[in-house]
Amino acid sequence: MLVKIKLLATLQRYKPEVPAGEMFDVDLPDNATVGDLVDHLGIRENEVKIVYVNGRARAAVYRLSDGDEVGIFPPVGGG
Repeated sequence: MLVKIKLLATLQRYKPEVPAGEMFDVDLPDNATVGDLVDHLGIRENEVKIVYVNGRARAAVYRLSDGDEVGIFPPVGGG
């Protein structure tokens, strides 16, 4: 199945060939979860703060569907 991904802020380094803020396709096996996607992209679990699927926050165990749009956000610090 194909899902559309957008990596935000510091996570963009995992896909440097994609222009900032643009989505890209990832082909995953059927029944893949948000956690499977993060693993597939090589992102460490502690680098992910929140994942949105079709505009709704979802846990790592959430099963993805063909055509889903996923935004992955890192923790943000400031001062």
